[in-house]
Amino acid sequence: MTESRSVPPGGLRYRVLLPVAATALAGFVLLRGVLLARCWPQVDHAAGALARTFATGLLYDLAFLAYAAVPLVLYLMAVPQRLYRSRAHRGLVYALSAALLFGLLFVLAAEWVFWGEFGARFNFIAVDYLVYSDEVLGNIRESYPIGWLLGGLGALAMALTFALRRPIARALRLDTDTRARVLGGVALLAVPALAFVGLDQRPGQSFDNQYLIELAGNGPYQFFHAFRDAELDYAQFYIQRDDAAMAAELRRAVLQPNQTFLTPAGYDIARRVDNADRGPEKQLNVMLIVVESLSAKYLGAYGMTDADTTGLTPNLDRLAGESLWLSNLYATGTRTVRGLESITLSVPPTPGESIVKRPDNGGLFSLGQVFGARGYDSTFLYGGFGYFDNMNDFFGKNGFRIVDRAAFAKDEIAFANVWGVADESLYARAMREADADFARGQPFFQLIMTTSNHRPYTYPEGRIDIPSHSGREGAVKYTDWAIGDLLANARTKPWFKDTVFVVIADHCAGSDGRTALPLDRYRIPLFVYAPAHIRPQRVERLVGQIDLAPTLLGLLNWNYDSRFFGKDILRMSDTDERALLSNYQHLGLLDRERLVVLSPGEHASVYEPADARTARPLPKDSALLTRALALYQGAARVYRGHLGLWPVPAPAPGAH
Repeated sequence: MTESRSVPPGGLRYRVLLPVAATALAGFVLLRGVLLARCWPQVDHAAGALARTFATGLLYDLAFLAYAAVPLVLYLMAVPQRLYRSRAHRGLVYALSAALLFGLLFVLAAEWVFWGEFGARFNFIAVDYLVYSDEVLGNIRESYPIGWLLGGLGALAMALTFALRRPIARALRLDTDTRARVLGGVALLAVPALAFVGLDQRPGQSFDNQYLIELAGNGPYQFFHAFRDAELDYAQFYIQRDDAAMAAELRRAVLQPNQTFLTPAGYDIARRVDNADRGPEKQLNVMLIVVESLSAKYLGAYGMTDADTTGLTPNLDRLAGESLWLSNLYATGTRTVRGLESITLSVPPTPGESIVKRPDNGGLFSLGQVFGARGYDSTFLYGGFGYFDNMNDFFGKNGFRIVDRAAFAKDEIAFANVWGVADESLYARAMREADADFARGQPFFQLIMTTSNHRPYTYPEGRIDIPSHSGREGAVKYTDWAIGDLLANARTKPWFKDTVFVVIADHCAGSDGRTALPLDRYRIPLFVYAPAHIRPQRVERLVGQIDLAPTLLGLLNWNYDSRFFGKDILRMSDTDERALLSNYQHLGLLDRERLVVLSPGEHASVYEPADARTARPLPKDSALLTRALALYQGAARVYRGHLGLWPVPAPAPGAH
């Protein structure tokens, strides 16, 4: 009997894919429903919006399954009939089905955990986590009972495989002749090709609610999209204006009365800063502490009354009253590298990855370079391993000496988890470095990046009244205790009276919200403490992270050449108030009343008032849009054109 007579025509062989594919589709839909329930209070409950969310999500679920099926379709096209019907092949199909179902369950569980941390489907952060697998896997092991979870997922995968055994067995008894097999395979391969050409790579952008945008996507689909597009070219994806006009607007946006430009025109914003009116220059030491994930909402000084957070930060609350306190400060982004970029380079965020992680990021104008040029020991101290997020490479090329976890002896570490040594051990090392500099007669500038206020939220027992590994609140309280302990020890040092202590967060504890840039997820504390030199006061001016560097140098009364985009907060006028904030794709400019958001696809929208849930299109002639474009288009041009390098050149003829 010939093959063509023994089997019916058509693509029946490919039905073997249907049981697992249908299970995966059901899993994706179920996950979408569970995540919707998780953020139910923050979404539009209208039936039409929810139906559109699930319909859009189903489209992306199917698109992902079409992509994922490509290698299986190619295999089924190639495998001969005799092998297809063999016992060995049947065993292979059952084993592969079990493996695919385990992978599906693992992805669904990972998406649940990722959503809890970031309020989003997989994105660039997930790509980063794949690259830094040691830290991430260690964090998962220390945060969750990973053995039990994997065992449970494995058992469930086996149970699902057993439940699907009959439809799989029926499909294995079906086959097609060679011609039909090839034609059916080609037809199936056309589906992902059509999805690639015709499907918008950013699902759900028509929704007004950020949660619905995320829910309308598919996690694995978004992951691979993020992997491919981790860096966005501003010129390709965002609104642009005439370069000459934008350069002129940028120069107006960064200039303050005590500054003069060193170049006559263009995007190079090099300028001379004169602080002589404030008195003689001060050669004070600086300890700049960047605290992991410290949202303003956790501090009692901000008037928060949440029962879960009250009383967590007695040391920081006291410090607020003894410091120059910038109480209306917003973080630039949602990742540590964004905070470090803003603090050290004073540049607006550019779309895609942070400059810290990009190639060709050395020799930039940075705080480390400015201090180093005046004879300071500029040091980056980090509790973790600095290869993470490319930090050692970036800081090493931009004026800093590196002290990371690899430099710690065993007896220097009171406690450590996968992210790094406990804050108290990091601060103790910083004190020893300061003592050594003081003994040499060398001033020091320390940029200290902490890790304890990060999942898995573990720290030495006995320091506070909340047990280790019991949640974010305990980590916040330990963070506060460690800062209080640092200052208490520093007060016993001979260099204390001539040292400025700066405490700022890198970003907030979470970045999810109803809108693309939820304002309550960006507000962070900033305290500048030097009792012998800086008068305590609360400044409520609206400012951003990029303003720290010029403000700090202004407090030291330094005259210097600058390429910072930020402004000295204490010299700001009312019209200067603004903050820049972003995530990987959306770029925001916040003023007292409005939030402008620039998005890929050359979109611009405005939230008015700034914390409104719904945006409207922004008129092209809006002065606020022009200001936002000048800053963001200017930042992209400066970076791409290598105009932000160290050192600043001599003044050009015609500069003013």
